[in-house]
Amino acid sequence: MKYLRLKKKKDFQKILKAGKRIHCGTLTLVYYPSECTKVAVCVGKKYGKSVRRNRIKRLLREAFRSHAENLPIACSVLLIPRIAENYSFSDFSRDIGAAIGRMPHA
Repeated sequence: MKYLRLKKKKDFQKILKAGKRIHCGTLTLVYYPSECTKVAVCVGKKYGKSVRRNRIKRLLREAFRSHAENLPIACSVLLIPRIAENYSFSDFSRDIGAAIGRMPHA
C-alpha cells in the first residue's frame, strides 16, 4: 500500500487536536480519518542528538511501511515514540501492528 508523508504544520495540529490516540508499549499512534493514507513521525530533541533521532524515525517509518496494508481505514497517522534507552525495529513493528489491530473498521 502506498502512503504519503504529512509535512504541513496545520495537518499536524488538526490530527493532534481532533485525532484518536492508541497507546502501545513503545509508541503512541494518533490517527484521523482522511481521503488517503498519510504518515508522519514526531521525534523531538528530548530523544537525543540528531543521529539517534533520525535512527528512530527510520525504524518507525519502516515498521509502519510493513503494516500499512493492514490499515482498516484511510487515515492520517502520527507516530510518537516513548522515551526509552533502546529502540528496536521488532518492538516498533509489534506495537504498530497491535495499534492498527485496535483501530475501528470502516
